Amino acid sequence: MGVIDLAWWQLALAAMMVVALAGCTVLARLEMGRSLLVAAARTVIQLSLVGLVLEALFSSARLYWVALMALGMLLIAGREVMARQKRRLIGGWAFGIGTLAMFLSSFTVTVLTLTVIIGPDPWYRPQYAIPLLGMMLGNTMTGVALALDRLTDTAWRQRAVIENRLMLGQGWQEAIGDIRREAMRSGMMPMINAMAAAGVVSLPGMMTGQMLAGSSPALAVKYQILVMFTITLGTGFGTLAAVAAGSRRLFDGRERLRLDRLSPPR
Repeated sequence: MGVIDLAWWQLALAAMMVVALAGCTVLARLEMGRSLLVAAARTVIQLSLVGLVLEALFSSARLYWVALMALGMLLIAGREVMARQKRRLIGGWAFGIGTLAMFLSSFTVTVLTLTVIIGPDPWYRPQYAIPLLGMMLGNTMTGVALALDRLTDTAWRQRAVIENRLMLGQGWQEAIGDIRREAMRSGMMPMINAMAAAGVVSLPGMMTGQMLAGSSPALAVKYQILVMFTITLGTGFGTLAAVAAGSRRLFDGRERLRLDRLSPPR
């Protein structure tokens, strides 16, 4: 059985239900109607444009086009990491640390998965490379953003505790150690929860998409397990790297706490 094609009028019916939900939020005075409609419109526009780009990318399958799109995805993810922090490092450090952490973790795990485990020919085949990298970056972005936000906000609120520890002779790593560990936990916890609930509470997106596309449930399960493990690796290593670099930036060469390197809360 082939995949059931969707006509635009069918999508329009789904859009009308979203409009109805927006109307309900207006009646309930939730002040979310406009945000909901804007988000829905962005979904349609962004996914339509991405669909056109992927159609061209899949047909050409050139390494430089795949690399260019991957770079664009990375830069956008880095901006989102920066935007999701209430108190972020100034001077481009918030963008740089988040982007570098995602590059080192997500790109490394994606390339290893493509070359060693899946092994498509060529290894950068867009059908596998782009979806895998997209899922990797999306989840790593969330983990890194949560971790850095927790790190900077907690360091600001507990600045007196950190400075007291420094005055007692502790090094900067020891003075901020519990805050770093809590930030790392907050970044990794969503992925751990997703793995714990996969298949019991919810069916993950990739598995559902493959079954809707006609793949057997057994094959969809294998791919989903692989994806969950690789995403966890990317998120975990990215979170560890981001928190390590971010916490070091909060101190200068003389191990003094430098909260002036943080922007005011937004």
